[in-house]
Amino acid sequence: MTTSPTATAENMIEVKDLTVGYGSNIVLQNLNFSVKRGEVFVILGGSGCGKSSLLKNMIGLYDPPKGSVLIEGQDIVTAAGTERQNILTRFGVMYQQGALFGSMSLLENVRLFLEEYTQLSEDEMSLIARCKLDLVGLLPFEAFMPSEISGGMQKRAAIARAMALDPDILFLDEPSAGLDPITSAELDQTILSISRNLGITFVVVTHELPSIYTIADRIIMLDKDTKGIIAEGDPRWLREHSDNPQVRRFFNRGADVAPESDNLKLATLPA
Repeated sequence: MTTSPTATAENMIEVKDLTVGYGSNIVLQNLNFSVKRGEVFVILGGSGCGKSSLLKNMIGLYDPPKGSVLIEGQDIVTAAGTERQNILTRFGVMYQQGALFGSMSLLENVRLFLEEYTQLSEDEMSLIARCKLDLVGLLPFEAFMPSEISGGMQKRAAIARAMALDPDILFLDEPSAGLDPITSAELDQTILSISRNLGITFVVVTHELPSIYTIADRIIMLDKDTKGIIAEGDPRWLREHSDNPQVRRFFNRGADVAPESDNLKLATLPA
């Protein structure tokens, strides 16, 4: 596996010997990596390599056949009851399609988790929800329904909702999916602003190179054939220095960066 030099920092997430699968179908196996406090960590790879499946295991939607996922030292895989609930409130999730409730305004969507998990007054919940919408530039649209705003605005509203309970970690599944380049770049800047200003740790699943180069402090690259991690580190370093032809081809997308003999053997990775 290709690994670039990385700085040492406190681990917010530790994935240990994790196997991801569905019944007898093993998608990924024996994964080991960590996510540092305050960094934007990107999970990438070709189509069908298991990026979203890994994310779903990290947030506790699925139980892995093997391994552990430590969120600030507590294992979400084995936790139950109050302990598990406490872990779940430490992070927020933005799903690929935003998953906003169409019958609720943006303000009501963001308030939802506050109503479910806090004892705050109506005014307090509305104030917090407006603050979260303001962080993503959507305060003027608080009364709008999801169907009345653009796809990019829906993604930003979903991030605001994910921040409702002031989590330390945000998980984003393909945030740029379906967005035009300009809207995608605006969303990238929203992610960077939240990361820098609030110190929130991000785990982002994506295969979009412009976003990767813009937001990622560090990445892991998954591989469908080996069912594991084939690269880890700074994407810019890996683009220039990786000794793995497959990794270089991913980051250079069609550029002639591998020796001729390797180029004859390798197929271009899907975008």
